[in-house]
Amino acid sequence: MQNFRGTFINKNRDAWVEINLSNLEHNILAIKKFLKENCPQEPDLFAVVKADGYGHGSLMCAPILNACGVNYYGVASIDEGIELREHKVTQPILVLGASPLWAMENAIKYDIAVSVFNDEHIEMANQLHERLNKKLKVHIKIDTGMNRIGISKDDAKKFIQKILNSKSIELKGIFTHFADVENENLFKKQIQEFQEIVEPYKNYDIKIHCLNSPGMFLYPEFSYDMVRMGIIMWGLTPYSKENEKMPKVKPVMGLKARITNIHTLKKDDGISYGHTYIAKQDLKVATIPIGYADGIARSLSGKITAILNGKEIKQIGRITMDQIMFDVTNIDCSVGDIVVLLGEENKNDTIDTWAKKLDTINYELTCRLKMRLPRIYVR
Repeated sequence: MQNFRGTFINKNRDAWVEINLSNLEHNILAIKKFLKENCPQEPDLFAVVKADGYGHGSLMCAPILNACGVNYYGVASIDEGIELREHKVTQPILVLGASPLWAMENAIKYDIAVSVFNDEHIEMANQLHERLNKKLKVHIKIDTGMNRIGISKDDAKKFIQKILNSKSIELKGIFTHFADVENENLFKKQIQEFQEIVEPYKNYDIKIHCLNSPGMFLYPEFSYDMVRMGIIMWGLTPYSKENEKMPKVKPVMGLKARITNIHTLKKDDGISYGHTYIAKQDLKVATIPIGYADGIARSLSGKITAILNGKEIKQIGRITMDQIMFDVTNIDCSVGDIVVLLGEENKNDTIDTWAKKLDTINYELTCRLKMRLPRIYVR
């Protein structure tokens, strides 16, 4: 097994995030197989790598994505797109969010498409074309009910025609985003509105896309020209309930640390801030150098487990800024041994179970775990 380290990280720590590139490859190939077997026609693969690949490291993962046949990349800002371009990503890139008008010149310079949904975008494209003699590449964002950004359904057809008539704009796609695909009534309302809007343009040389990670497995018949792989690509569930249609994917992200201290906690003694945990008997305690400043929520205190030398251990006391303690009584271990907080070895605790304990979503947690932790890439 080869190890790869990122080039922009602090390596002098005994705690790290481990990114399994083999699992990433497995996931993409499983998704491709499902799409080939279930879609009216095999759609292009659009990899959503915003927020540094949901905390997984977009630059280090890009070669795997390229090799697996990813056709498009999605980012949250022009800056994220520029970073990909500067690291030799040549596939089309779309900024999924709203881009500031003053930054659109750089979108042209770096061949990045932006989402457009108002007349100010058209006016800026006209100004840039007059000055640079280059067209702005765009995807039109339709708001079908997410109510975040996008042109309304009532104004959509008129706006699309304006874009098609513009000599300053190159239309590359039309898309929307669903608020909740597990809510069948809401999904049907949104997809019906989208279908009515895009139907006249299905034979145009543009990419029509609407399905994200949860949508592609529930409604593959609406795959159109492209599907957007997000959280599923990283091996995490996009659903609140189990979905049997979803292919088996493997978590790409692990979280590990080495023991820095082992000591005895006497019966009736407390541990960590506030002594929220009191020992009922003498315990052997191991400390690892990771904490809430690294993205492990303090509210997980006393609620998580880890794996040490093949055995499950329980976290005790409050999680602190930089350190966490575990009960390792009756386990043969030494300073320097590896504790697996997240990873394939730990079947009981995953990013998904952490998210449920925190009443949040797995997306948030993978993004949190990037604050100051080194990343080690294995394949």
